[in-house]
Amino acid sequence: MKDLLDEQKRYYAARAPEYDDWWHRRGRYELEPDALARWWEDVAEADAALEAFAPSGSVLELAAGTGIWTRKLVRMAERVVAVDANRETLALNTDEAEHVVADLFAWRPEETFDVVFFSFWLSHVPEARLDDFWALVRSALKRGGRIFLVDNNVKGDPTHRGRARVDAGVERRQLSDGREFDIVKHYRTPADFPHLELHVTMNGHFIHGGGTL
Repeated sequence: MKDLLDEQKRYYAARAPEYDDWWHRRGRYELEPDALARWWEDVAEADAALEAFAPSGSVLELAAGTGIWTRKLVRMAERVVAVDANRETLALNTDEAEHVVADLFAWRPEETFDVVFFSFWLSHVPEARLDDFWALVRSALKRGGRIFLVDNNVKGDPTHRGRARVDAGVERRQLSDGREFDIVKHYRTPADFPHLELHVTMNGHFIHGGGTL
């Protein structure tokens, strides 16, 4: 498992320069007009859900990446601490957040926060590490703190070129230069959170929602 997680980390470091192309549907991630309209409708729904959730005070963003969601969070919160395993991705993140380079499978926060946020990360947590991940989230929350998550829905994303299932919970991804990497990928649904006080919904592309643990 460690080798797979190391490869996953290398993949996202190498993918940093092109990651935002996927979100903005540029180049090889371009969609036909109808599909593109559905994509942005689903993005708008997730954005609206985050706005309604209204993260405030101090926010810890886990696996912050290039800052697509960090830039939304800094508009609403007094302080955002963005944690990611790769300097390459944080180098593209917004300077309005505090950056921490750390492996989330080994890191523990030294303070607590009003909100913990993570996007497109929970699906990269191996089943065997889920309990540890939720323990990390709980350790980062102040009493009465809340969480919000966004992730791919169970359909996945067919625009990832070279995507193939290698094994249960493992996908092979290809970069624009042809390099291939195996990563952890578990597509979760709202039914996966019965033990948490979360309101999580699913649209055509994402699951999203928030609440308390």
